[in-house]
Amino acid sequence: MNTYFKEYFDYKSLGICLALVGAGLISIYSATFDINNAANFDRQVVWTMVGFVALVVAAYFPLKTVQRLAIPLYVATLAMLLIVLIIGKTTSGSKSWFDFGGSFRLQPSEFAKVITVLAFAAFLSKTTVTIGNMKHLIVGLTIFALPMGFVLAQPDLGTSVVFFGVMVPLLYWAGASRFMFAAILAPILVAFGALLGTTAFLIAVVLSGLLLFVTRENNFAAALAFGITLAVGLSVQIVYERLPTYQRNRIATFLDPGHDPLGAGYNVLQSKVAIGSGGLLGKGYMKGTQTQLNFIPEQWTDFIFCVPGEEFGMLGASVVLILFASLLFHGIKVGELSKNKFGSMTAIGITAILATHVFINIGMSMGLMPVIGIPLPFLSYGGSSLVSNMIMVGLLMNVYANRKSY
Repeated sequence: MNTYFKEYFDYKSLGICLALVGAGLISIYSATFDINNAANFDRQVVWTMVGFVALVVAAYFPLKTVQRLAIPLYVATLAMLLIVLIIGKTTSGSKSWFDFGGSFRLQPSEFAKVITVLAFAAFLSKTTVTIGNMKHLIVGLTIFALPMGFVLAQPDLGTSVVFFGVMVPLLYWAGASRFMFAAILAPILVAFGALLGTTAFLIAVVLSGLLLFVTRENNFAAALAFGITLAVGLSVQIVYERLPTYQRNRIATFLDPGHDPLGAGYNVLQSKVAIGSGGLLGKGYMKGTQTQLNFIPEQWTDFIFCVPGEEFGMLGASVVLILFASLLFHGIKVGELSKNKFGSMTAIGITAILATHVFINIGMSMGLMPVIGIPLPFLSYGGSSLVSNMIMVGLLMNVYANRKSY
């Protein structure tokens, strides 16, 4: 028994997960204490217990069985995403939730992320499949495109961005070529340039063309990719005009934080004040003025990072960042150690999901990223998010335990 725990039990993943969940509960309690909203804290405690059970099941469920079930689970998930578009509850402009009455709601897109990773890993781990084969590549991209499309239809821009943020590192891990990455990144570069203005757009077009030319595998593919890139850039303004007003305001606020200080930019400005006012050691637990006076509406959700930043200062915020960095580096290490391709890709996919959430959420809180409604893993309030994150940690522990198995 001692040998098993020493050799196969992933203490690091579990320890960091519990530390982050603890930090989340402490932060949520502080953020809800003075506004008579203790029910959210109580619900998060219940979801923590549910999540821990889910973590244990995911950690000890046979990994080979997980691989066999990945595709059926993926199909069921697509069905759930379609059903939620029909009968789901609309919250903050997005029809993303199943409402079972009272305070119990479920957001299927949170679980869709990890199940999509499992399906992609199961497909790419087949001995007859290679990412260099165009047909296999299209199937792999479709595995991500289908749930991403359903989530965009809700519309939930934040979660759809996470799908994209996971797809790119998984393609790299699967052995995609440099040209493939250039073809994926070029439209993003040009689209961002189009948002900044005509000069930035033209510079982005030139840089993208050079990137595609240098990494090209054949001239036809490079020309096709450049044509698609140019089309994406030219269509940005059309898409932008059709976005809901609140999303356009968020993008405008990201490009110019002072664009709407009392509207779309309010949360970001107050968040920066909260984090900056914490100083080195913070104002003390439950003594943060921004938090306790509720300057940031529903701070216990997407802007929860402000609580440790204000109340425990740079020291507290750094501890949270170190915990996240440790978990992410450990996830990459597990992916490297795993001799099983399915396990290796699952570990990298899980790490990519968490990394995308951490990068964007903390970037939102500091005004470095647009506000697109992405929770901070383990810390933000939300049952679906918390349980999904703990399932991912359980799967990471599972891969670690089976890292020597082919």
